[in-house]
Amino acid sequence: MKITLEGKVALVTGGGAGIGRAIVEAFSQLGGTIVVAEVNPEKCEALKAVLGANDLVVQCDVTDEARVAALAQQVQDKYGKLHVLVNNVGHHLGVFKPITELTGEEWDAQHVINLRHMFLVTRAMIPLMRAAGPGGSIINLSSIEGFRGCPYNVAYTTMKHAVTGFTRAMALELASDDIRVNLIAPETTNSEQVPLQFVIKPGMEADANRTIPLNRFGTPEDHAGAAVYLATDLSSWVSGTTMLVDGGGLAQGTFKRTPDGKWTVMGAVRESASY
Repeated sequence: MKITLEGKVALVTGGGAGIGRAIVEAFSQLGGTIVVAEVNPEKCEALKAVLGANDLVVQCDVTDEARVAALAQQVQDKYGKLHVLVNNVGHHLGVFKPITELTGEEWDAQHVINLRHMFLVTRAMIPLMRAAGPGGSIINLSSIEGFRGCPYNVAYTTMKHAVTGFTRAMALELASDDIRVNLIAPETTNSEQVPLQFVIKPGMEADANRTIPLNRFGTPEDHAGAAVYLATDLSSWVSGTTMLVDGGGLAQGTFKRTPDGKWTVMGAVRESASY
């Protein structure tokens, strides 16, 4: 089977940096025609410099309903169809606090950036995906936090759990159109949102890496590989499911690894491993 996106139009939201940028590059290398919705004007210009003449980069705030409608019209006018949609936008917004200190405005902001925009973009693009014919693919980017509890991060965690439900419900609703809907759930990934060089204290890299079963944190390219699978015919019978791109993080549950490489469920394995 040839892995290709030739003849396909793919939209990636938030494609200017991090995981979104890696997905854009991977899809482009597979011959796809790329549409990027990116809110940052400098990142838009950087993308235009590397993408092809038939690709489309739109400065667009996907949390704005009117701008999303305008984006859909631009795709309609230029291509008349859409084969792949990647709902990549999402952010923790730096809000880490007990729920008793969480404001209503902070809760609403988490909803807008992590869930509501996904509804707006998906709803707007479905007619274009139906116009493309059978075999479409919607890929939602979420988080491993959508599958576990995360204290002091209640609003973000709640929205990511909701993305799981949104994905599964849409997979059923669009099945009759032969449009697949799936989810990618990353563990901590070294990116513009989470730059590990500022998160992990110097000298603590080995301790930090040991918290992930595969001994390292993620890269944007790890998730781009998952997106390639879900966007192409490799996954033609896969819908309503989640790819946990997490280095084994969710599987480890309450287990922790000791400095000598063994596993334990007994408390903190090293008191100084705070980062």
